[in-house]
Formats: sequence, C-alpha cells, structure tokens
Amino acid sequence: MKTAVPNLADLLRALCMPRNDASERELARVIDGVTDWDALLDRARQHRILPLLHLKLEQCAKCVPSHVLAQTRAEFERNALHCMTNAEELLRVLSEFEEAGIQAMPFKGVVLATAAYRDLTARTAGDIDVLICYRDLQRATSLLKSRGYELKTKTLQDGSPEAANYFEFHFERPSDGMVLELRWRLELTQPRYRFNLGLDWAWADRRSLLLTGAPVPNLDPVKSLLMLCMHGSKHAWSRWIWICDVGKLIESEPSLDWTLARAEAKRVGLERCLALGVLLAGRGAGAAVPARVFRQFAADRSMSRLADCLLCSLLELPQAVSRIRLPYHLQILGSRDRARALLSPSILQPNDRDLGVVKLPPLLTPLYYLIRPIRILIDRLLDKAMSDLTL
Repeated sequence: MKTAVPNLADLLRALCMPRNDASERELARVIDGVTDWDALLDRARQHRILPLLHLKLEQCAKCVPSHVLAQTRAEFERNALHCMTNAEELLRVLSEFEEAGIQAMPFKGVVLATAAYRDLTARTAGDIDVLICYRDLQRATSLLKSRGYELKTKTLQDGSPEAANYFEFHFERPSDGMVLELRWRLELTQPRYRFNLGLDWAWADRRSLLLTGAPVPNLDPVKSLLMLCMHGSKHAWSRWIWICDVGKLIESEPSLDWTLARAEAKRVGLERCLALGVLLAGRGAGAAVPARVFRQFAADRSMSRLADCLLCSLLELPQAVSRIRLPYHLQILGSRDRARALLSPSILQPNDRDLGVVKLPPLLTPLYYLIRPIRILIDRLLDKAMSDLTL
C-alpha cells in the first residue's frame, strides 16, 4: 500500500548516492511510492535539494508524472541560470580584487558545486561567499560599491562592524538582487570558539579550480571538509543540503588524507564538528568513509548519539534544532574550547530555561544563580540515564 509521503530518509539517502545500478533501483523504488508530489517537492525546497532531486527524477522519468517533471525542470532551469549568473559575477569580482592586489578565496556556492558535485547546476544557488583578509576589507568594500552593491551590515564610524564578534559584511545589489558576503574569519560559535580561521589558514594549501573555464582559487580537500563540517555544525545541520555537501565532497576525493584531516581538526578545535559531519554523511547520505576511519569517529559516543538525534529531528521537521538536553553549541566545541567554556563564569549566567523552572519575585532573582547549577546537574543525570537505556 502506497503512503502519501515516501520514506523521506530513503529518498534523501538515494539522492546522495553515487550513480550505479543499485542506487538507481533504490531511487526508482522510493519514487514509485510517491502519491503526494506537492508534499515531496515542498520538502525538497525546505532542504535546498530540488536541483539534485530533478536530476535524479530525470533518471526515473517513467515513474514521474509529466506535470511534476515539467515543474521540477522549470525550477531547475531557473536555478541553473542563477548559478551561471553567480559564477559570472564571482569571476568579475575576483578579477577586480586581483587587479587591486586583494587576495580572495571563494567558498561554498558555485565553487563547491563544481568541485564536489561535478556540476555547477546540481546545487541550489544562494549568495556568493568570499573570504578575504581584514586588512583589505575597506578596499574590497569600495570596489563592491563601485559595482553597485550596497552594504547592509551596520558599521561604526571607522568602518568596522557594529556588532561584536561579527566577521561578515553583507552586500546586496538592488539592480539585480545579487547578494555577496565578505568574510574575514570562519566561525563556529561565539564567543566560545576562539580559533581565528581566516584567509591565512585557507590560502597556504589552496588549489586551482576551473569555474566555467576560468581558474579560481579553491580550498584544499581537507580544509574544505573542515569548513563544511564547521558550517553545518554552526547551523545544527538543519538542512539536508549540508549533509549532502559533506557526502559529495568525500565522494569526489577518494584519496582524502583522513589522518591529516583528523590532526588538523584537533589542532583548530574542530574535532567534534568533523566527527559529527562525517557520521551524519555516512549514516544519512551513505558517504563512502573508510570503515576504520568511520569507527574512529563513531567511538565518540557523544557525537554518535548526537548524529542519530539530529537525523531523526531533521527528517521530521527541517530547520528544527534537535531537542537535546546538553547545550548543542557546547557539545560541538573542541576539548580546549569546551573546557574554557565550562570554567568561564558565564556558564552560570541564568537563561530563559532557568527562569522557566520557577517564577521568583524581582527581589529574589539572584536565587536563579543557585537554581541554574541544580537544573544543569539534573539534566546531565537524565541525559546519562536516557543514554544508558539506549545502549
């Protein structure tokens, strides 16, 4: 008996699998169970995987209603045009930066689609992301303004961001809706993540990538993997596209140096982000991670449980952070950052959850500083009890 919505986990996994006879048979089986195509397409849009879905549907065109295929093709073509427009604009911006002596590293977006997906149009087009040095920020801003962009990030009189711990300038061009973001530091979570991963970190081992026939700088595979795991972890892996990105990168780099990846992750405090991203890609997207390497990541029981929890939450409700008892942004920190956070006085700062445990009159609000450690201790004990029950 067919259900209104197919097994979403099977569908998402099938979309990410390398093309072969087995994966095509599995994809056809799942697609044949679809009766509510509107629900399926809505989920694909939420997860930002509609272009990839269309490419797969074309492989199983006989199982897909013609009007559905026409709809996905129209959306795919609109996205493809967006991708080509982004690529053209990126090449022009990089050329102007180079002429001005500004080093710049594009990442995610069309560069990732070309490198990992082997198809510029297979990934949803978003904005243009470029990593530069902070010292070049004002010159880069002037160049972008000369191209019709408007800076939307609030700044101080000296041109620096108004918000503390903010490492991004957001630009929009009213004439065509183009969006470009300049970053001078990659971040995981602030203020507890202390490593300054900027262009100096990304530039040294860069590679060259042909984007629509033109060479552009690109992250080396290890740092690209760490960047993707960092980005997905920052957003709690709330969209399938970020898991798919990791899976596609691993597929595109069969000789990836996993020893180097783990060592570099530990050095820059991303060891748990790497473990979480690889576990999600392996369990959720069928990424071909070497068995020995996968076992090493799965040995982190905390990240293993978190990966399972996130997958369940993600498949049920896109964009929802999984309900876990331990603070998520504390769990994903590396050992040094986690220890620093736990030893910081700010860890005892009451939050909304503490305030909700019991309602105190204004004169007794200092008591919340006593309630918080008790509440945290109870949560830890409950979390351990639940973990023991699932083993």
